[in-house]
Amino acid sequence: MTAVMPVQPKLSAVLTLPVIVASLGYFVDVYDLLLFNIVRVPSLKDLGLSEEEISQIGANIYNWQQAGLLVGGFMWGILGDKLGRRSVLFGSILTYSLANIACGFTQNVEIYSMLRFIAGFGLAGELGAGITLIAEILPKELRGYGASVVASVGLAGAIAAFFAVKLTDWRMAYFIGGGMGLILLILRINVLESFVFNKSLEKRGSKPVPWWTIFTSWSRFVRYVRCMGIGLPTYMVIGIYSTFGNEFAKALGITDEVQAGTCVLYTYIGVVTGDFFSGILSQWMHSRRKAILLMMLMTLAGVVWLLSGGINNATTLYICYMWLGFSIGYIAMFLTTTAEQFGTNLRATVTTSVANNVRATVLLTLPLFQFLKKDSGVLHSGAIVGALCFSLALLSLWQMEETYGKELDYEEE
Repeated sequence: MTAVMPVQPKLSAVLTLPVIVASLGYFVDVYDLLLFNIVRVPSLKDLGLSEEEISQIGANIYNWQQAGLLVGGFMWGILGDKLGRRSVLFGSILTYSLANIACGFTQNVEIYSMLRFIAGFGLAGELGAGITLIAEILPKELRGYGASVVASVGLAGAIAAFFAVKLTDWRMAYFIGGGMGLILLILRINVLESFVFNKSLEKRGSKPVPWWTIFTSWSRFVRYVRCMGIGLPTYMVIGIYSTFGNEFAKALGITDEVQAGTCVLYTYIGVVTGDFFSGILSQWMHSRRKAILLMMLMTLAGVVWLLSGGINNATTLYICYMWLGFSIGYIAMFLTTTAEQFGTNLRATVTTSVANNVRATVLLTLPLFQFLKKDSGVLHSGAIVGALCFSLALLSLWQMEETYGKELDYEEE
């Protein structure tokens, strides 16, 4: 008994530190990622744009940010499988922290667009690498709880971003985000690499695993597409329904003042609690698939509520957005499921790229929404895009492998 006691605190620290670091990293990630959504109107107005230009150019800058996520998702994932999960946690946070500080100095929309692309590129590595690391470090019985902690702490970053803008201004909010990232970079020095990754690296030596092998096998490609599909409703709600909440309010005939930033805030208040709940739910149900299905159906109910035309005041609208946020709170859970679907030699590439591919689906859904809106109006356009995303999500979940309790110490052939 006496010989075992001194080891336990060290083991606890080894397991706890990566969860804390991944949680704080995701906090800064979401803060920085959502900051543009919140400051889109005031920052572009401060740069001298008209109301019409703010809508069009703001959407373009947002698309540049999403494009950075798309490119970075593969680049950081490949590095994560080649150099290690820890190296990505260092490189990604340094990239987006410096880009965000530079955003605070921007004076024109061209540089603003470029900096949001760089920030998006850096942000792309954070969540996927963090989820991959804790999935490989935590015991299989605790992975769901680890994902819950990371998501709930991380997504509080959106709430922090809202209040940072509320209490200061948009330039200072960018400085705060970049500063937090640099501080966190120092805190990551003591984080250890995944034992599962080191073991895999020893087996394959220095020979790299080509990332394109994800697409050379039909069964592997189907797994990859399914992992993306189940996440579609999450960023459809964030990228369209919440980000353009003021337009939905107008279409619903709400006369109260509704700000898009406030819609984003209430959505993320819901997401924080929902992501914590979904991890516990999956542990209780002993199933990732059942937990995700329940959350997905709750999201569908919230979308029907939003688009049915029955909401007639700002308070009810914000409650609806909080419900939608809670329901899409399976973001960390679907990424944990993604990490569990693939072997160690492709796990970081898949998890990181899926995380950002799902975010980047807004590059498709938002232009579709904007195109349909001209003839069909805001509500009908939102319904069409929603029907498409939910159909693909349910189809993806239908025959997905159940990965609860799955051992992760294996490689793709």
